[in-house]
Amino acid sequence: MSEKKTFPRVVISAPKSGSGKTLITCAVLRLLERKGYKPASFKCGPDYIDPMFHKTVLRIPSRNLDLFLMGKDGVKTVLSKGSHGRDIGIIEGVMGYYDGMSATSMEGSSYDLSRLTESPTILVIDCKGMSRSILPMIKGFCDYDTGKTDDHLTGKRNNIQGLILNNISDRLSDELSELILKETGIPVIGHLPALKDIEIGSRHLGLVMPSEIPGILSVIYRFTDELEERFDFDRFMKIANSAADIEENESFYREDTKKKVVKIGVARDEAFCFYYEDNLDLLKEMGAELVNFSPIHESVLPDVSGLILGGGYPELYAKELSANTKMLQSIKNAAESGMPMLAECGGYLYLKNRLSDPEGITYEMAGVLEGDAYMTESLSHFGYVNVSAKEDNPYLESGKIIKAHEYHYCDTTDNGSICDVKKPTGNRSWTGYQVSQNVFGGFAHLYYPSCQSFIGRFLEAAALA
Repeated sequence: MSEKKTFPRVVISAPKSGSGKTLITCAVLRLLERKGYKPASFKCGPDYIDPMFHKTVLRIPSRNLDLFLMGKDGVKTVLSKGSHGRDIGIIEGVMGYYDGMSATSMEGSSYDLSRLTESPTILVIDCKGMSRSILPMIKGFCDYDTGKTDDHLTGKRNNIQGLILNNISDRLSDELSELILKETGIPVIGHLPALKDIEIGSRHLGLVMPSEIPGILSVIYRFTDELEERFDFDRFMKIANSAADIEENESFYREDTKKKVVKIGVARDEAFCFYYEDNLDLLKEMGAELVNFSPIHESVLPDVSGLILGGGYPELYAKELSANTKMLQSIKNAAESGMPMLAECGGYLYLKNRLSDPEGITYEMAGVLEGDAYMTESLSHFGYVNVSAKEDNPYLESGKIIKAHEYHYCDTTDNGSICDVKKPTGNRSWTGYQVSQNVFGGFAHLYYPSCQSFIGRFLEAAALA
């Protein structure tokens, strides 16, 4: 039997995106540190950028908890891994609390995650432009009948146990909090006034990255100061301590023996920064030694036997990437010599012949994969997908499926056709992915633990390179 351990935690969610979840999550993380705790952070869903903000505060990786990519057992494994050496967990929700994989489903939603992990929820309410109207909105969320019968956490069907009111004056919060508690039974544990000089900008893929915001830690610390003045910390801890115990489970890797140790280069800089922490963990557990390098700032590849070029914002750094001709040639030479490479989304665009930036200026890229990449005015593909092999390729075996997520405003003149890419709900599907020798590239952000043979074959090929 697996061992259980106590791990206090909360889900911080909201009725909609843009309610202030990320800044409030960061402020709560910082506040916990001030109080002497060692918090761990998590993000519901496949988002890359919000975890960067968590990591900026805590200086340790934040982990995704995604029911589609990981499955129920995978989520519990990641929650356990993230709790190691930490004494409380903060899970930032995604979109609206009940928003799931489709418009009619709660599957994969913040609520679904809260329910599966038996974690109480604190709901952030954006009160801008409202006063008394806040109450029916809160009441609707708190009274919503999810139809689930396996209740826990003091019997609350939706797990909502506390509220934080955002963008509300001290006076109005004081006036409404007692009424909210009386009509919903849910306490307001904190509030924040409108802080116009403290905000995070956004762009086509979501929030800007923390590294792009001057003095980001100072911004978060000031926000923490404001929250601390208006936060019932004891009530918050009482809610967090109502979370169920978790099972100890440390590893994704399912085989008894590791593969031969092999060095794998990982592109990491301003242009390439979207990586699931679980993917990196799995690579290391299977014997990879990861060596970070920068396609922008370095002139040649490090001494490695394989490459992973992840997602990010290469379109914003197309000029700098193109100007680094020595690195472009180094990567092309490595590909032509048979070095195994995995490229997804931003990394995939980098390996194409050319890439256009948001202003429509075209720049030369690595020329490893045929086709030109360019920006579009709307999302080309968005959401979860299952990727399966349609034609022979070095890594994804016939009959195997690897789970993934797509989210991009770019397209190319040649997206490839060696894989079938299918939405998990409905009938939508398309073809994608290109192969050139041992290079495998496409748009989807792949979740390696969902198909460990994929990464196993990659590492085997790198060991032989």
